[in-house]
Amino acid sequence: MSKMTDTGGGIDYALYRYTPSIPAAVIFAVLFVLLSALHLIRLIKHRSYFFIPFLAGLLLECAGYIARVFSHFDTEALGPYIVQTMLILVAPPLFAASIYMTLGRIIVKLDAEEMSLVPVRFLTKIFVVGDVISFLLQCGGGGYMAAGTLSAMDIGANIVIGGLAIQLLFFGFFVVVSAIFHWRVKKRSDYSNLSGASLTTTSRNSKTKMTWESIMWALYIACLLILVRSIFRVVEFVEGNDGFIMRREYLLYIFDACLMMLTGVVLGICHPGSILTQERKRDSEMSLCTR
Repeated sequence: MSKMTDTGGGIDYALYRYTPSIPAAVIFAVLFVLLSALHLIRLIKHRSYFFIPFLAGLLLECAGYIARVFSHFDTEALGPYIVQTMLILVAPPLFAASIYMTLGRIIVKLDAEEMSLVPVRFLTKIFVVGDVISFLLQCGGGGYMAAGTLSAMDIGANIVIGGLAIQLLFFGFFVVVSAIFHWRVKKRSDYSNLSGASLTTTSRNSKTKMTWESIMWALYIACLLILVRSIFRVVEFVEGNDGFIMRREYLLYIFDACLMMLTGVVLGICHPGSILTQERKRDSEMSLCTR
């Protein structure tokens, strides 16, 4: 366990308060690789390029847990520690970017722009800008920690907290905007037509019927998982390097790794591209038929 002591003596900062587990890190690295493969297949099949940030986030998660394997062999090595900290921290904002773009596309496909609390032309831009700010702050905080001094570690942690707080603020507002849009659409007189406008996707073994509401509920679940994870990370950094959470590795896997893995599973099963891009294809076919 690596420790740094301040000039006044007495205060120490340990990179790890435990020795990182190899089995846990390997298991989640493999799981995120498998999820990355699933999302890559989905992305190519449906040409859902707005999900590229989500795929990138899964790959960063995988790389982050691989870095933890290296930390097991040398808990005093600053490089692997900073890599795993930064990559695992900044992956969720990439998930959020694809989620933001999904809502905008759903609103446009339903031709229900007037039902959105935020104008569609600004919706994705506002939330992605907030996401980028959060992403940069968390990257900057992790980078600042790379200086390796006690002061740099403390300042870097505070910057990360700021990034996580901004992420929570924008993400919480996004959930409110999504819920209000969903509620307003359900109150429309032609709601039955909208909810019935489903798309049936066919695979070799089964047919999966999915509506725009299926995607909305998948987004809610994903948002809840990311919100819980972000709150956990805020509490972790606020407690400090010698806090309850920092001393217990299993909490990282329960409240970060597992939650982000489930986010990938939920949006892998209810993949927005299965409706949004196929709807676009169907619209093109109808347009050709009318020529």
